[in-house]
Amino acid sequence: MNQEQKADIGGRDDIVAFVDGFYEKVRGDDLLAPVFNSKIAPDEWQSHLNRMYDFWNAMIFYADRYEGNPLAKHMSLDVDQEHFDRWLSLFHATIDELFDGPIANGVKERSKRIAAVFIGKMLGGRS
Repeated sequence: MNQEQKADIGGRDDIVAFVDGFYEKVRGDDLLAPVFNSKIAPDEWQSHLNRMYDFWNAMIFYADRYEGNPLAKHMSLDVDQEHFDRWLSLFHATIDELFDGPIANGVKERSKRIAAVFIGKMLGGRS
């Protein structure tokens, strides 16, 4: 059987695809959904997704549309190491389902670095 070759992340449309796919998984996840739903009202999800498109566009392609402080927005969340592990697992699974290539691999590496910073700042010694 011939497996279809996946393309690498190439632009904003691809970012929209992986962000939407990732958050679809998050919203259905028994561990992560309650955390997100406690902070994002049903009518605020599209606004959140739009910010995430801008965030990842800035992270990947150095676009200048994102403004904000992601760490500050997350500091009040009641999360632990298990939440971060699940977040990374779902995020990487989404990237792997949709893309293959150096940019996709770089996005996964960057997500690990972001998680490490958040874990250090948010959990300190309590993980």
